[in-house]
Amino acid sequence: MAKESEGSVKDLKNILVAVVTTEKAYLLAEKFNYLTIKTYRHVNKKEIKEFIEKALNVKVVKVNTLIDRDGYKKAYIRLAPEHKAIELLERLSRGT
Repeated sequence: MAKESEGSVKDLKNILVAVVTTEKAYLLAEKFNYLTIKTYRHVNKKEIKEFIEKALNVKVVKVNTLIDRDGYKKAYIRLAPEHKAIELLERLSRGT
C-alpha cells in the first residue's frame, strides 16, 4: 500500500486541469467555503484531497465530485473554517 501512495505523490501534477472561476464558484467560496476545480476523470476523491492539502497547505473537510459536460470531473472541495476559500480562489485565479 505504501507503493500506491508514493505513486500518487508522483502523479500529483496530473490531477489539476483548471481552477473554476465562475460566478457560482465565487458564491460557493464566499458562502460555504468551497473551492471548485476541474480534474481528470481517473482521479478519485482521496487523491484530490491529498493534492489540495499538499499544494495549497490547507485542511480539506470534504470532497464532492461530478462529471462535467466537457468530460472532466469537477470537484467541490470544502475547506476547514480556518482557511478562506475566497482568498485562495482569488490568488489562484490571478496566478500568484
